[in-house]
Amino acid sequence: MDTGSEGGNNRRGRFFDDLAGMAGGAFSVMAGLRAEVEAMAKSQVETMVQKLELVRREDLDAALEVARRAREESTALATRVAALEAKLAEAEAQQDKAAEEDRPGKPV
Repeated sequence: MDTGSEGGNNRRGRFFDDLAGMAGGAFSVMAGLRAEVEAMAKSQVETMVQKLELVRREDLDAALEVARRAREESTALATRVAALEAKLAEAEAQQDKAAEEDRPGKPV
């Protein structure tokens, strides 16, 4: 009778071995499926990013820096233009005054 009991244990052991093998195979399939889903998701995200015309942070930071420098230069140039216009107006006023003083028939 012991032989029957050993046969039952052997069958149970083989059953659990088969079950473990199937579970291992299922995990392998799931791991492969996960990698495939991740690749598809990455591809879809890249496609959406291109359609939305999004930019990388580094590119945005570089563009913002260029804009900041351009604003600073524009402000400096506007200040210089204002100073030159003031000098020009002063020179024109002096020239007009000198021309009026040199005009003949000026009452003294």
